[in-house]
Amino acid sequence: MNFQKRKQKILEQLNAHGEVDIKQLAAGLAISEITARRDLNQLASDGLLYRTHGGAMKVNPFEKPHDFINKAAKNPEAKDNICRVAAGQICDGDIIFMDCGSTVFRLCQFIKNKKIKVITNSLPVIYELQNCAVSLNIIGGEFDSERQAVHGSMAGEHISKYRASKAFLGVDGISVNGLFANTENEAAITTTFANNSDYTYLLCDASKIGKESYLRFADLDLIDAIITDADGGKLEGFEDKGMVILNVN
Repeated sequence: MNFQKRKQKILEQLNAHGEVDIKQLAAGLAISEITARRDLNQLASDGLLYRTHGGAMKVNPFEKPHDFINKAAKNPEAKDNICRVAAGQICDGDIIFMDCGSTVFRLCQFIKNKKIKVITNSLPVIYELQNCAVSLNIIGGEFDSERQAVHGSMAGEHISKYRASKAFLGVDGISVNGLFANTENEAAITTTFANNSDYTYLLCDASKIGKESYLRFADLDLIDAIITDADGGKLEGFEDKGMVILNVN
């Protein structure tokens, strides 16, 4: 059976059941689990489904825009490993900040049964965590359609009114020289989240380590720990800066 026929059957299962499991999919289509995983990754990159650990979920086009889904679908296994470790840092009763990063978004699937409060500027996070055990606080301000998030001075003022026990954030790049962002709005929101949290975790896959983008907006001491799949060579020098490294490998 070629990919196009498998694609049709996978989408039919998603429409009927809302989700698919890799093991069941492989058995049903008489293919290997490696092929099933590759097919799901390809469909996720095309914005046709949302990749989860062990399978996939149906994408609602009226909720999460395909551009964001495409970004969240890159390196899904690495991001899910990072988020699984991050979820282990969260306890019932916590108040946490979550920003609009694509890796942070994938944390949602691991915390839906936790009795916590999430304060976020991310629309995809809001959509994903509605109707579950999590209590939501939605930040107000200027809507950024490209990032599917709320930014601006009013958003910063909103965040500053609250205190979180933990923050889970992303950046466009991090090196021993500091934290980097692609826009001033993103830099301002990240800084405000971190400054109003008791402990700040940075979630980033190996592609972000050593990357220095448009705007250097903070020293490494803005955050307390980094959760990543990067190997030791790429992380050289970070612990010397006083940062806790939680490596998922």
